[in-house]
Amino acid sequence: MLNSKLLITLLTVFSTISFPAEVFDFNNAANGGWKASPELTEALMKRRSETNYSEQRVPKYTLPNPLVLSDGTRVTNAGTWRTKRRPEILELFRKFLYGRAPIARPKNMTFKVFDLERKALAGLATRKQVTVNFTGKKNGPKMDILIYLPNAVKTPVPTFVILNFGGNHTIHPDPAIKLSESWMRPGSRGVVKNRANEESRGRSRARFPVEKILKRGYGLATIYYGDIDPDFHDGFKNGVHQVFDKLIDGERSADAWGAIGAWAWGLSRAMDYFETDDDIDNKRVAVLGHSRLGKTALWAGARDERFAFVISNNSGCGGAALSRRRFGETVERINKSFPHWFCENFKKYNGKEDDLPVDQHMLIALIAPRPVYVTSADKDLWADPRGEFLACKHASPVYRLLGIKGLGVRQMPGLDQPVQKGAIGYHVRSGSHNLTEYNWQRFMDFADMHFAAMGRN
Repeated sequence: MLNSKLLITLLTVFSTISFPAEVFDFNNAANGGWKASPELTEALMKRRSETNYSEQRVPKYTLPNPLVLSDGTRVTNAGTWRTKRRPEILELFRKFLYGRAPIARPKNMTFKVFDLERKALAGLATRKQVTVNFTGKKNGPKMDILIYLPNAVKTPVPTFVILNFGGNHTIHPDPAIKLSESWMRPGSRGVVKNRANEESRGRSRARFPVEKILKRGYGLATIYYGDIDPDFHDGFKNGVHQVFDKLIDGERSADAWGAIGAWAWGLSRAMDYFETDDDIDNKRVAVLGHSRLGKTALWAGARDERFAFVISNNSGCGGAALSRRRFGETVERINKSFPHWFCENFKKYNGKEDDLPVDQHMLIALIAPRPVYVTSADKDLWADPRGEFLACKHASPVYRLLGIKGLGVRQMPGLDQPVQKGAIGYHVRSGSHNLTEYNWQRFMDFADMHFAAMGRN
């Protein structure tokens, strides 16, 4: 049996190793692991010659060690991780990627339940709609939470919370769901305001199998992300930024929060409400997100430990994928295409990923010891499935330090072969960039395992 000193040394070496492209021999089909389609890779490379979709072109890189303090001291126990290294990494992400959001709950924030139906969806569910007014002022920024809870389950109910892209009314055709009013968006004649209509009701229901979630014994809460902050570069003049930004001589600082930071902050405000609702088990809330909102869910779960389970679906660059691989979407590309998502400091690392003091395996490590599930899609090479898997793999030493199995495998699994051996779950599924029922079933499988250990009824 290894002594503790030797074990720590091995973990340290493992988490700092340099990974040249040719190391990935487990990528071979003979090994059974997932491999990107050569035909898809070739087609994408022809379409976007400036973008790397080839493992052979991944540069050599060395990951920052999550178990070494900035002064070079190795982290050898849970106490040091908890009191020193975790806060240090959290601060680095605030300073260089997501920016600084207000930490405290808004003083005058209010909750108002404006819809309560105990026999919704033909008696299957209780439906609630709640307005969260961030400032308590009539004309202040606010968001609406749509909640479905299964009537067949004894309360309080474990619940998934997820931001949506199109408005709460788009996730289900239930006619009682309030039509969401979209934020202002760029139009051909400048900025215009799009209003939701009945034709858009339920248009995203394929991504939200509400009845199947309820029948598995889980609640679902969702919020339109545009309620919190608009998803375009408006100079941070709308949404929560206009109210909560701290300006210095009238200017935002280089580490001021971007849109992802704002959306994550909004998820924490939803958790504030859940703590007041006796029907929701606030100790078993899973935060989930797809694409840019997968990045958001990871950051929300990292900064707010009240979320018991964190799920990232196809989150890619700035989410679960390692930035240093420069595969698919890169730091430079994401900052140029979406300059409002991250803080200004992140732009300093355009084309300079190796200079970043963090990488995304450290974001996943911040969630430890809570369960986290990361998913990729076979045709979504833009989001770098292998980079997402490797981030999970290199977050695992932190889980092991805390006495918990992390990912539990060293090699990337095959297509549609979920890894659910430890507190870090992962799968790469068939298909493209999307949130599917297959994903939801795997998330609920993982929740069954981990919530049961927390005493689920």
